[in-house]
Amino acid sequence: MFHLLLIIIYLAFISLGLPDSLLGSAWPSMYQEFSVPVSYAGGISMIIAVGTIISSLQSDRLTKRFGTGKVTAASVLMTAIALFGFSISHSYVALCLWAVPYGLGAGSVDASLNNYVALHYASRHMSWLHCMWGVGASLGPYIMGYALSGGQSWNMGYRYIAILQIALTAILIFSLPLWKKNVTDHTGQATGETKTEPLSLRQIINIPGAKEIMITFFCYCALEQTAGLWASSYLVLRRGLSAETAAGFASLFFIGITAGRALSGFLTIKLNDTQLIRLGQGFILFGILLLFLPFGNAGSLSGLILVGLGCAPIYPSIIHSTPEHFGADKSQAMIGVQMASAYVGICIMPPIFGFIANHISVSLFPVYLLAILALMAVMHEKMLPKVSDTI
Repeated sequence: MFHLLLIIIYLAFISLGLPDSLLGSAWPSMYQEFSVPVSYAGGISMIIAVGTIISSLQSDRLTKRFGTGKVTAASVLMTAIALFGFSISHSYVALCLWAVPYGLGAGSVDASLNNYVALHYASRHMSWLHCMWGVGASLGPYIMGYALSGGQSWNMGYRYIAILQIALTAILIFSLPLWKKNVTDHTGQATGETKTEPLSLRQIINIPGAKEIMITFFCYCALEQTAGLWASSYLVLRRGLSAETAAGFASLFFIGITAGRALSGFLTIKLNDTQLIRLGQGFILFGILLLFLPFGNAGSLSGLILVGLGCAPIYPSIIHSTPEHFGADKSQAMIGVQMASAYVGICIMPPIFGFIANHISVSLFPVYLLAILALMAVMHEKMLPKVSDTI
């Protein structure tokens, strides 16, 4: 039963990734249809992020009341309904309205599943599970590209993903009895759903190292989302590629994440979470430098792949180390706040780059990513001695 549940969680992580890259890959076609500036993609992204922040902050309370299984099933259903709403939308305002349930559904499932895996599975499973997210994120642009190249509108790309999400919801509902059974954590000790009282936001923030890891997560997801959202537009507006070609090429960023997380699962045998995070930051730096250099489309595409490879181990390694750094009793609360701070980054940073692209130049894309990377690295290093003093 334990392994069957793991397979279901794999499917849930694929589902989480499927819609994440859709907006970025479809936007070059969408903004022209709605006759809005290219920067308006940041508005939709911001609404989704605000909903995710709200639900992430409530994840500790919701999970302790209803359990991970019910929270996951309800959240995926809400996301499926929102994606279907996107598929029938024909105005920018309608997209903004459907972005609300999309964000609310995404936050709870992300925080709850990540904490469940951090508590019950080894580090390699966290990497491979997030590799499954990368599978979904890589498939998303291809599904959208298939719809666009086949003469269909971007609406059908969203509809295909909505159908897949509805199918996953049915699987999750039938799997609910599995979540209620006691399982063992990655050390072999029996454990179940946590029954401690939820922590307040003030209590969480006052935990040593909490502020630094929140800023680290803010930066990581800001970098990942900015790259995923604006890569297609950068290739179209800076490199002169067609919207259809750019949608397919932008998926290379997510392919880099997917391949990197598959490899990271094996690297956990030799490297710990902190070493994997530092390695990932080095790859991101190298990829950004390639975007700076005058190597044409080949350099840009290689840079996007390397940035994706660098992103690969960072997210799962930070999440998996949370129970070790902050304690298993505080991990759900900490992961919820980490997710919230991450989506604050998603809410703020991609729209800021949209403003820069619209009013200055889209060519500043690699400069923007480099600044975010620098702050992320500094905050992570500042966090480490504080948590080492408390464990």
